[in-house]
Amino acid sequence: MNLTPFIVNALNEDLGNGDHTSLACVPGDAQGTAKLLVKQAGILAGIQVSEAVFKEVDKNLSLTILMNDGDKINVGDIVFRVSGSSQNILKAERLVLNCMQRMSGVATLTREYSDLVAPYSTKLLDTRKTTPGFRQIEKMAVKIGGGTNHRFGLFDMIMIKNNHIDYCGGIPQAIANTKDYLQQNKLNLDIEVEARNIKEVQQIMTAGGIKRIMLDNFTTEDTATAVKLIDGQFETESSGNINKSTIVGYAQCGVDYISVGALTHSYTSLDLSLRAE
Repeated sequence: MNLTPFIVNALNEDLGNGDHTSLACVPGDAQGTAKLLVKQAGILAGIQVSEAVFKEVDKNLSLTILMNDGDKINVGDIVFRVSGSSQNILKAERLVLNCMQRMSGVATLTREYSDLVAPYSTKLLDTRKTTPGFRQIEKMAVKIGGGTNHRFGLFDMIMIKNNHIDYCGGIPQAIANTKDYLQQNKLNLDIEVEARNIKEVQQIMTAGGIKRIMLDNFTTEDTATAVKLIDGQFETESSGNINKSTIVGYAQCGVDYISVGALTHSYTSLDLSLRAE
């Protein structure tokens, strides 16, 4: 995974024509050490990103890593120490914290959800409901927290949703058009189709030639009915306002996947701090 474009863009956004505070206050030849201090318990995520940020700012910064992505962290833990140019540590500080606080928040929430479905065969998925420009980072954090990445964007999987169906004139036509498009453009992409009710599940099954049926905003009762009807002919995915109170009920229905947008749009950043030593 190439983090460089994201890091360069983020640093340019933050630094502009220079970190004038550090340039004014800290001598150019000053050397220092800082530690990443945990101020809130959770799941750690973002070590790989932090390494890449420090390297981009100054390849001579030395990083001593004491904990790893996916570790449970508690208040007072020290995650790493970074040593080298004090000015360059300060340049990297905010981007490192922005990434690690948010990634650890995503990973912590994902772990809470993934622990709930762990007794079942269901896999927990994220969605495209991510922070613009930050999707790569948030999806990395989902995997660290124990989840599975859904499609990254609009380009790596076909997902025929209700608006596509309505604009196209119905499920059979949408699926037929999609098959023609993929064949004409020599594309090999999985097809998922959203169903809003049992009747639409039946229409999708009749059309065939797809990989997964999304059961969107189904009750658990209708989900169980749909899973029995589909009977393993296609993958199944539950989606739509599923939360920690309801996710186990959907997993018990036997769906293959459950997607939860909250993993990347409703997390709370973890409290971490980079402190000079």
